[in-house]
Amino acid sequence: MKKALSLILALAVCTVSCIGLTACSGSADYTVGICQLMEHESLDKATEGFIDALTEELEKSGKTVKFDTQVAGETTYCATIINTFTSKNVDLIMANATPALLAAANATTTIPVLGTSVTDYDDTFGGNIPSNVSGTSDAVAFDKQAEMMIDTLGLKAGDKVGVIYCLNESNSLIQYEAVKKLFEQEGIVVEKYAFSETTELQAFATSAANECKAVYIPSDNTVADNDAIVGNICKQKKVPVYTSYGGSICYASLAIDYYELGKETGKMAAEILLGNKKPEDIEIITLTPSVVYNDELCNELGIAVAEK
Repeated sequence: MKKALSLILALAVCTVSCIGLTACSGSADYTVGICQLMEHESLDKATEGFIDALTEELEKSGKTVKFDTQVAGETTYCATIINTFTSKNVDLIMANATPALLAAANATTTIPVLGTSVTDYDDTFGGNIPSNVSGTSDAVAFDKQAEMMIDTLGLKAGDKVGVIYCLNESNSLIQYEAVKKLFEQEGIVVEKYAFSETTELQAFATSAANECKAVYIPSDNTVADNDAIVGNICKQKKVPVYTSYGGSICYASLAIDYYELGKETGKMAAEILLGNKKPEDIEIITLTPSVVYNDELCNELGIAVAEK
């Protein structure tokens, strides 16, 4: 059960929650600001894992921490949230998703910033990651994702795979280009369905379901937050959907555990707060993905599930 206190931010509509070892108004050894892009199962799990791990690690040293957790809801509100954290001079900022990480890195060069649920740090910062930034990546090898779809769906040369993503997310473009290259090496046709506004998603998903044998969704926060739209349309057309972040619409996933990703980020935060390491000394890490089949959906789509 989430422990949250919600309020309205001045000049911005955001959800705010304080979660920690102490009450929001009480004293603590450290204050950590968490900026989460939006409410979504994967991002929620990453935040939960971060809080659990950091709390546990600090308890071992007899320290307490207060969390100021805010969910932006939209990319534009991330900067407002981060500016609140910097004005309070929090001890550390955890940025959950790429837009939150960019906002944090742009706002401060002195407060340690840890990202999570971020696919590619090098691309996000143009190959120049700030010295106060580190974190964890949710990237899964694209060749493994493409190979899994080809094998489980029996895709062959001439088949068409649609890729649905939001043009406003740079990491999604990277993933599109990567899987396009891999599929095309096998003679599989790749069609992109890239939209700018969420209101366009239903039309693009309908086109993809009508025109493609399968649909691929990268770790795109905008699509993920509205993926039920894609899932319902594709299910009606008997078109399997693969997402790089898992989720209920995915017939099978090759994805990381976001709770564990958050825990790794929390352990990094403990090292920084306790003075054992600086962000620049911490290597950005990824987790080993695992294969999970959605048995019910596979049965409905007529997809054979590999023996477990």
